[in-house]
Amino acid sequence: MQFIDTHTHLYLPEFNTDRDEVVNRAIANGISKMLLPNIDTGSVDQMLSAVNRYPGICYPMTGLHPTSVKEDYLSQLEKLENLCTKHKFVAIGEIGIDLFWDKTFLKEQIIAFRRQIAFALDNRLPVVVHSREAFPEVFSVLDQFKGKELKGVFHAFSGSIRDAEKAIDMGFKLGIGGIVTFKNSGLDKIIKETGPESLILETDSPYLAPVPYRGKRNESSYICIINKKLADIFGIEEEEVASVTYSNSAALFNL
Repeated sequence: MQFIDTHTHLYLPEFNTDRDEVVNRAIANGISKMLLPNIDTGSVDQMLSAVNRYPGICYPMTGLHPTSVKEDYLSQLEKLENLCTKHKFVAIGEIGIDLFWDKTFLKEQIIAFRRQIAFALDNRLPVVVHSREAFPEVFSVLDQFKGKELKGVFHAFSGSIRDAEKAIDMGFKLGIGGIVTFKNSGLDKIIKETGPESLILETDSPYLAPVPYRGKRNESSYICIINKKLADIFGIEEEEVASVTYSNSAALFNL
């Protein structure tokens, strides 16, 4: 079986002591590609360094995370957009709206989200959407781009069945990671309604490790645990889930 971890922050300090070992474990478990979402201008160098260290395995994105949208967001966006003239990115991400921690910059988050979607369309790139406590706001922005052939993924999907159906109707995939293994998440019931053809696999490592590693550092090799959980949910072979989600990921990110 082959896998793509479509969302890992491999470049963060949590991996500074054993990054090579983490990558080697991922490869040994069939994870052939690892996609690295950006956070802000401060994370770019570390991200690109990881991409250069593991060519053909790690692929970068560029984008401004909603929780990094502050007073200087316009200058950050300009710098991140300029990177596209120097480097090849597989997506614009992660971008979106986050109202879980702080609503102070909601207006700016919406402006930044809208601008980055337009930039993605101009560059024919998919978007990786972060939506936390913000599905109505996110959909409100996405509705403004109907008919524009926008594609992407709702990263770490945690919405309702109605949210899932709306996202899929818009042409988006749902990013499924460790949350689906959490006992009371309810995500298993929601994705059972959608089918594997709407899903891609991700870890969001070092965050959101699946059971039995919940609360510990996550890593890309744990994709196998998520894949097995999906196979159990759908009542199909692990190989089938791996094949469908791999194809979905390769097509979405043009790999």
